[in-house]
Amino acid sequence: MILRSPRFEPHPLRGEITVPGDKSISHRALILAAASGSATRIENLNPGRDLHATANALQALGAKIARDDDAYVVTGGALHDPVADIDAMNSGSTARMLLGVCTGAGIRARFVGDSSLSRRPMEPVAAHLRALGARITSADGKLPIWIDGASDDRSAKIILVHPSAQIKSALLFAALFAQRPIKIFGDRETRDHSERLLAAMGAGISWNGHEIDLYEPTVRGGEQIVIPGDFSAAAFFIVGATLARGSALLIRDVNLNPTRTGLLDALDAMGARIARRNQREQNGEPIGDLYVEHATLHATTIDTQSARRAIDELPLLAIAAAFADGRTTISGVRDLRDKESDRLAAIHRLLGAVGIAAEDLPNGIAIDGGSPVASGISIETFGDHRIQMAAAMLGCAAGPIAIDSVDEVDVSFPDFFERLQRVTA
Repeated sequence: MILRSPRFEPHPLRGEITVPGDKSISHRALILAAASGSATRIENLNPGRDLHATANALQALGAKIARDDDAYVVTGGALHDPVADIDAMNSGSTARMLLGVCTGAGIRARFVGDSSLSRRPMEPVAAHLRALGARITSADGKLPIWIDGASDDRSAKIILVHPSAQIKSALLFAALFAQRPIKIFGDRETRDHSERLLAAMGAGISWNGHEIDLYEPTVRGGEQIVIPGDFSAAAFFIVGATLARGSALLIRDVNLNPTRTGLLDALDAMGARIARRNQREQNGEPIGDLYVEHATLHATTIDTQSARRAIDELPLLAIAAAFADGRTTISGVRDLRDKESDRLAAIHRLLGAVGIAAEDLPNGIAIDGGSPVASGISIETFGDHRIQMAAAMLGCAAGPIAIDSVDEVDVSFPDFFERLQRVTA
């Protein structure tokens, strides 16, 4: 579907849908496959631009990646210095986690990115990797960043000063490519996709949400990895179907990792009608189907820990709060300032477009729900793919909503609008 105008009208979401492969797991699957000496087949890899950045970077470092029908076959082996800069494009995951790969593999490289990524902080991951012996310099803590990967042969014990799934993964990948054990302390139940996939591919690893022990830093080759549907992609349809009157939508094969499903818990507390069906495990990850019906919501309080488990979905959670009876407070939103755009400011723009007031709190936001009605103004999205898709779902419930662009959705969900059309036609 080609959108002639980025404008979204009220409409229920009905039928059945799938979503692309999980973006976070896709990055990690490519990287772990490159650590193996034999071929690994990856099915349902996320098709977004961010994954192209990681695939291109790994190929520049010497990994072989080939298309095989709807899958990708990755063959790793000894990596080498790239002949040119590694362009992470708009992908913070690519830059931060590949810095860990380069540290462990002893790679010399220079990382660059687009204008948006070049504004985002890289010093936290660099500082942790320096503790492993990496020589890293940056442009005032941001891209471009230079690495002369170097790590000694001793096992390492690292405390996470900035608990982050990307930093934690960079450290694990550094240890894996250096083939030396590592213990990591100070985690705060951040996303554990790296730990789960390492275990599924044969590494010796234990973790409990606070400490990680990678005691056998090797992975098997010859694996077949099937990437589950991306919860962050499903989240748009979950919220859209919850808010748009008359909706009844089945979303199949969605990743239900508890470190990611803070949005579901919050919506449950608000009175949403979301049934979990056909729950099972695949490559170490819990997955299932979600059946969502329109529901009348009431306000709730979302603490920092719950918000951390919904960090990418907080704009959607704010939209849901706009339709909830009462005042919803969400804590732990400070990190939204440093995403692809200032997403906290974007939340205010989205809510203002439908006449809903929001109040900034210290590291939080309070939203007085009501009866959102579109004001007719066009919303600026500042090139943020998640805000563009969130605005589309706001339009399904309270439109018509117009936005300035839909061009960036291919970062994570290239055919989002085609799939939306199928369930609103």
